[in-house]
Amino acid sequence: MCASVQTRYTISKQSGTGEYFDNTVITTKVKAAIFNEPTLKSAEINVETFKGVVQLSGFVSSQADINKAVEVARNVKGVVSAKNDMLIK
Repeated sequence: MCASVQTRYTISKQSGTGEYFDNTVITTKVKAAIFNEPTLKSAEINVETFKGVVQLSGFVSSQADINKAVEVARNVKGVVSAKNDMLIK
């Protein structure tokens, strides 16, 4: 049985090069923070960023893992908010 909390948002094609770079930097920082969190299996968590909003997707073992991944992402400098689209396997 899979449980998820899904949030969708529309992506505008009007972002500039600087904004794209900022999003890439945030994505990299969030991935590193998740990787460095020993309780999470980072290989199964995907990270995408648009206008500072981080979307997490993939598979984790528990609701606690979802909560921890979102918390870790929200604590990264530059993150406006973190949205969950992860599934419990």
